[in-house]
Amino acid sequence: MTGTAVLAAALTACSGGSGGSGDAKGGADISGAKKAEISVNLTGQQAKAGAPVKVTLAQGRLQQVAVTDGKGGTLAGKIAADGRTWTSDRNAAPGTTYAVEAKDDKGSSAKAGFATAAADKVNKLSLAPGKDTTVGVAQPLSIVFDHPVKNKAAVEKQLKVTTSDNTVGSWGWMEDYSGKSRVDWRPKEYWKAGTKVTLQADLNGVDSGSGWFVKDYKTGFTVGRNQVVKVSLDNHHLKLYRDGAVVKDIPISGGTPGGDKASWRGKAVLMAKEGTINMNSETVGLGKAYDKMVDYSMRLTWSGMYAHAAPWNSPYFGNTNHSSGCIGMSDAHAKELYGMVQPGDPFEIVGDDAKGTQAVNNGYGEWNLGWEQWQAKSALNGASTTAG
Repeated sequence: MTGTAVLAAALTACSGGSGGSGDAKGGADISGAKKAEISVNLTGQQAKAGAPVKVTLAQGRLQQVAVTDGKGGTLAGKIAADGRTWTSDRNAAPGTTYAVEAKDDKGSSAKAGFATAAADKVNKLSLAPGKDTTVGVAQPLSIVFDHPVKNKAAVEKQLKVTTSDNTVGSWGWMEDYSGKSRVDWRPKEYWKAGTKVTLQADLNGVDSGSGWFVKDYKTGFTVGRNQVVKVSLDNHHLKLYRDGAVVKDIPISGGTPGGDKASWRGKAVLMAKEGTINMNSETVGLGKAYDKMVDYSMRLTWSGMYAHAAPWNSPYFGNTNHSSGCIGMSDAHAKELYGMVQPGDPFEIVGDDAKGTQAVNNGYGEWNLGWEQWQAKSALNGASTTAG
């Protein structure tokens, strides 16, 4: 059902101009001026959200249309080539009051209004990395949703990544380690140091399939030093490379091979520097093997693989993998490494003494997929994004 409003010529401040949806007849009655009519596809106080706003002029040509919400936001849109209709670029959001003002090429104008029904269920999200942070060259943009995302393509269309150097990358969908819907944006190759990245998620008014989004989101970060940590489980050493040169070589002991205590191999990403934390083997399915406070803890996976200080394992540094899955080193070396690395730095772990390759959703494991494999996880036919 559409509402109709009359465009009155040359409305003035004292004319008592139109206000409500479908009623502009309170406008000035200018003798001899031919009145025109518009209709709006959404009407009343319980209009259905999730569709663009469309304003249609009965006769003549539209010159300008403004649609504003109750918070002062605007819906941008375009007038059709024939001048008869205007359509918003984005959908009307749930639980929102809108005011419509249209002007035609004869100088006539009118106002209308409507409100959309509130959302039955709202979907929210969390963004990583944090806003205005500085991260390493392997850090992806990562979005985890409160409720399952069924309309993945509709959501992905509204996620706009902008970079300072035209970085090529793609979104990829997965089920997060927590079981929630997740989508990450990964560059084709590691970021270049100094790249500035912005995400604009224009989701207000988008139906995820299990809840509406009722706001937009924005975040941004800067890529810091070009650092790569290379770990050899076979040679029992960790090397920190900065701009391609080795700046630190540390003897380590990885996970005990041959069972659940072995380390994961693959390209992990430093998720967080967590400092001193309690590590309890029962939380990772290893029985009562350990329960202790651990210093200089650097998280690599959700499943509990860290690089950290492990002075109790000192006889094995540089010669034997003898930990419960983590990358252990001396207190002094762990302190040094902890001070040098940054979240988002890649840890490239190789060697036969591993229990397999880190899964995509176990932390940030997307670098373990080839570029075409990663693109295939996009909901938009694997299309990559280049944004400058």
